[in-house]
Amino acid sequence: MEEIFHEKQEGSLCAQHCLNALLQAHYFTAVELAALARQMDDEERSRMAEGGVHSEDYHKFLQQPSTNVDDSGYFSIQVIASALKVWGLELIPYSSQNPLAQSARTDPTKMSAYICNYRDHWLTIRKIGRQWFNLNSLLSGPELISDTFLALFLAQLQEEGYSIFIVDGRLPDCAADRLLLIHPAVQVKKPNLLTETKVASNLIQCDDEEEDKTLTDTLTRTLAESIQMENDCLEVALSMSLSEYEKAAGGDQPSCSSREIQRETLPQTPDAEMSEQEMLEVAIRMSMES
Repeated sequence: MEEIFHEKQEGSLCAQHCLNALLQAHYFTAVELAALARQMDDEERSRMAEGGVHSEDYHKFLQQPSTNVDDSGYFSIQVIASALKVWGLELIPYSSQNPLAQSARTDPTKMSAYICNYRDHWLTIRKIGRQWFNLNSLLSGPELISDTFLALFLAQLQEEGYSIFIVDGRLPDCAADRLLLIHPAVQVKKPNLLTETKVASNLIQCDDEEEDKTLTDTLTRTLAESIQMENDCLEVALSMSLSEYEKAAGGDQPSCSSREIQRETLPQTPDAEMSEQEMLEVAIRMSMES
């Protein structure tokens, strides 16, 4: 996919890489974007001065750093939007109620491109020819995105906290667009975005397995406690039966344990011991008779 224009990350110039990947040529430099950011700073300063250059708000504004560019070279959404206006392009939030955004959420493939931001990083997702590509400058090269996976990929980015903007307007013609219409690109290496999705899926599966194990342990522990409780109840019932038996006999009978009562007074089956339920029923019957 050498025909696709792709800039690799340099410093914090992801906004520059994002714009050039969108336009598919080296249209913007860091110097040009910085000049545009300073121009926007001057315009904001002029608007603040309209309220009085001696006002407290104006002095606070002068003390604050620029919101359009920082020392690392990171540019704001305002700078990117202003740069795109030169090409007649507009950014529309993907999650807004704008009719175009609603249409994009229904079928993302109807759009031409998306710009995404997470914290201090910008990236472009664009259609070239009839195919979609992830043009993230952190990647070693463009990565093909199928039409089916595009909606899932955008949903994944939203889940990870990305802000997504639809690029509205006609993108400039590029050589890659014409070439890929004739010879569609083929993804030789497995895309990183698919690998990351698989890793996320594995993590979810591991969490589910851990929950199943915890549930199984809890049920096993509960069953053991229930069996122990039944045994305790049986012991109590046998003890009560013994006590009533001794009272009925005038207290002359020698004391013995519930286990001895079980052996000496409870009937036994020839092939197997009585079940706990049968033992309990006999004990209750003896208690009632006495």
